[in-house]
Amino acid sequence: MTSHSPSSPVRRGVPMPLWLQGLFELGSVAVLSWLLVLLTVLMVWLADGFDDLGLPGGFALSGQVWLLAHLVPLQVSLEPGAGLPATTGALTLVPLGLTLVPFALAWAAGRRLARACWEGQFWQPYLTGLAGYAGLGAGAALLFRTEEVSAAPWAGALFPLVPVALGAFVGAFRASRSLPGLIGVNAAAWVERTSQYSRWAGSYVWAVLRAGFLAAVAGVGIGGAVLAAALLWNWNDVVTVYQRLGTGAPGDTALTALQLGYLPNLVVWAFAWATGAGFDLGAGTHVSPLGTEPGPVPLLPVLAALPPEQLPAWALTVVVLPLLAGVLAGWWFVREGENHLDDWMAIRLPARWLTYPLSALLTGAFTGLVAGVLTMALSWIAQGSLGLGRLVQVGPDGLQVLLLFGAEVALGAAVGCALGPWLEREPPAAPLRPGAPAQAGRSAAGAEPAGPVAPEDSAAVPSPER
Repeated sequence: MTSHSPSSPVRRGVPMPLWLQGLFELGSVAVLSWLLVLLTVLMVWLADGFDDLGLPGGFALSGQVWLLAHLVPLQVSLEPGAGLPATTGALTLVPLGLTLVPFALAWAAGRRLARACWEGQFWQPYLTGLAGYAGLGAGAALLFRTEEVSAAPWAGALFPLVPVALGAFVGAFRASRSLPGLIGVNAAAWVERTSQYSRWAGSYVWAVLRAGFLAAVAGVGIGGAVLAAALLWNWNDVVTVYQRLGTGAPGDTALTALQLGYLPNLVVWAFAWATGAGFDLGAGTHVSPLGTEPGPVPLLPVLAALPPEQLPAWALTVVVLPLLAGVLAGWWFVREGENHLDDWMAIRLPARWLTYPLSALLTGAFTGLVAGVLTMALSWIAQGSLGLGRLVQVGPDGLQVLLLFGAEVALGAAVGCALGPWLEREPPAAPLRPGAPAQAGRSAAGAEPAGPVAPEDSAAVPSPER
């Protein structure tokens, strides 16, 4: 992001005002993401995949899929037919694979907007662009509604802002590499004016947040590995379901596109299964390492990879994988973070045999809490309702994921923090004795303490604010 000073020249090469550029950039995200959905629907329609839908119906379907991909809940109302009663419900199971499309486009748009702004001006195109996006979402809810499927205009205006606002902001931050350049507030300068212990606390919290994020990413990777292994193991069953459906090339194409749209959801479900929490596939059907509760499931090829009703006892060893994610996070914390909690405890209490394992346990607990909250939010996004019959509860329980994965990561991170210094061949030294030189002490991560380490330093380092 361009730095700003009172004597800076007027921007060159910007053909439009910032607020208008924000409308154009984020408006392009809405149009391009819808055109991609429309193109897919038209390809299936041209291949006779929607015999009874027609071109106007395909046009409306593309808009409804666009809204659902933007987290907008759809109200479904089906007439009775084929021996089935009338059905009314809410469709809230979001295809996260399609949600990544506007997120990625907004990421690129945010980068372009950041490059076009002076320091502190990003809010102008950002907010005006989001306001325009909300208007387009409300218009889409009105334009693409049918007698069977509809969305509230207020939901069409608000829910699409979640992936677009997040994507644009992250993209702008990656382009500018400066949070003060985006928000116009220099937080680092404010931190420099605080006490030494306050700076320690801020550095420690930031390191814990990054370690928890790493554990959550590792957990999602575990889910992807589990899903891939299940599909490879049950590949013959998946192909058999395709053959039983007999939908031909157009139907198979539509089914595959549908499953690819829900692929991130399936990864999160597999991750929840690996934690022990499991997931639901409708009322009365629960899948976990303890076994699968029987019940009818949708006839989708990918669901042929579900585990059987009875699993061997060794299947519970899958919960070791989340523990390893915690160990990885703890080890990373020792390598890259600053364990100022351990530094502070070593200064206050010279009993190193107590402070070192206690700081490792507390750091592990904090890391597990962060990882659990992140994966709980991801589980909530990946679950929902299909609004039809029993399928009103599909996906994992976010609270169970928080409790189980958080506990697993906490235990693993504590082990990683405790063993990390020895893995780095820099075991933690004993705490400083009064009067010892500052260079004699090292933190649990093997780094020099960055703050007050001995009484002699009290004149050079400001004491913490009370």
